[in-house]
Amino acid sequence: MRKPALIALAMMAATAAANAPALAAGDAAAGQKIFNKCRACHVADKTTNRVGPHLADVIGRKAGSVENFKYSDAMKTAGDNGLTWTEENLAKYMKEPKEFIPGNRMAFVGLKKDQEIADLIAYLEAAGQ
Repeated sequence: MRKPALIALAMMAATAAANAPALAAGDAAAGQKIFNKCRACHVADKTTNRVGPHLADVIGRKAGSVENFKYSDAMKTAGDNGLTWTEENLAKYMKEPKEFIPGNRMAFVGLKKDQEIADLIAYLEAAGQ
């Protein structure tokens, strides 16, 4: 009797997880403040590279594809293998950059709070318009 109950519980949990929103709604104004953690290496509102590539229009862009920026082999390979910067992929990368793309050169260890990630993505979307 316990086995069917466990299976049913697992199925309900899987259904709930599948129906959960991918990201919380982000606040671009809050994200602009969070972007201060990124500003030493990146810009969001123009196409000038710094230590890191510019992030203007990053959403929808193929990973490792900004012209005149020297990416790590890992980042170039990720892009060549089809990685595109969707909101979901950016969220995963912002949370654990070294785990999401092992061998990338970004020194930042990641953001731990999901709301900060959602806010930063909202800011990058707004800055790219």
